[in-house]
Amino acid sequence: MTAAAAVAAGGRLVASGIDVRFPRRGDTPLDALQGFDLAVDSGEIVALIGPNGCGKSTFLRVASGLLAPDAGTVTLDGDAIRGPDPRIGLVFQEPRLLPWRSVADNVAYPLELAGWPKERRAARVAELLDLVGVADARESRPSQLSGGQRQRAAIARTLALEPRVLLLDEPFSALDALTRERLNLEMLALWARTRPTIVIVTHSIPEAILLADRVVVMTPRPGRVAAIVPIDAPRPRSLDVLDRAVVSDAAAQIRAHLEGGETLAA
Repeated sequence: MTAAAAVAAGGRLVASGIDVRFPRRGDTPLDALQGFDLAVDSGEIVALIGPNGCGKSTFLRVASGLLAPDAGTVTLDGDAIRGPDPRIGLVFQEPRLLPWRSVADNVAYPLELAGWPKERRAARVAELLDLVGVADARESRPSQLSGGQRQRAAIARTLALEPRVLLLDEPFSALDALTRERLNLEMLALWARTRPTIVIVTHSIPEAILLADRVVVMTPRPGRVAAIVPIDAPRPRSLDVLDRAVVSDAAAQIRAHLEGGETLAA
């Protein structure tokens, strides 16, 4: 990811009292999130970590406007999020590229929907493909790409409309360890250029420490905030941080809260 900036400066994302319940046939509703509160400052990177099923991905869907909560609100710079918002981009675990479209046409898709003229779309797509390092694969179909290339293309598509907030749902979890490390560093380099607000879901404590300013530990379902662990590693960060993270004080705190599952007192 080496081109000019392609993401707008970040905004402040605030979740207050979020409840999400999923109906179940012949049973009581499933409480996914209950009383979930989180404030993410403009330009901050926050990692969400917690046990499977604790509502991490559900929160990202709420924050992106794809899922309406049963209670509570999410705001971006004070504006309530009531549906999909071009200021907020969501990257899923799977790239979800359209298989019949080339890489360039996949990245251009949000711009087409937004009514951008052809020449402006072409310039923006070229910038984004260079940014994420897949310019040489612009005419390839998703099936012709490696896993890392597909995820790069998905990130480029998410950046197309210059979101102020990036929500990342374990975007590199399916990749091999070396590719994952490289893309994490490239994500940090992208962030350093224009400081978008980032919330990333991960199951990896070292990855959370490498990326985040704060790590939010969630309780088992229904998901709440169990603890918030600040990360004091200086930026810019390198893989040395990843190596040290395994035995760091922050890692010990995160593990302790994951094992305890207590809810942080208000």
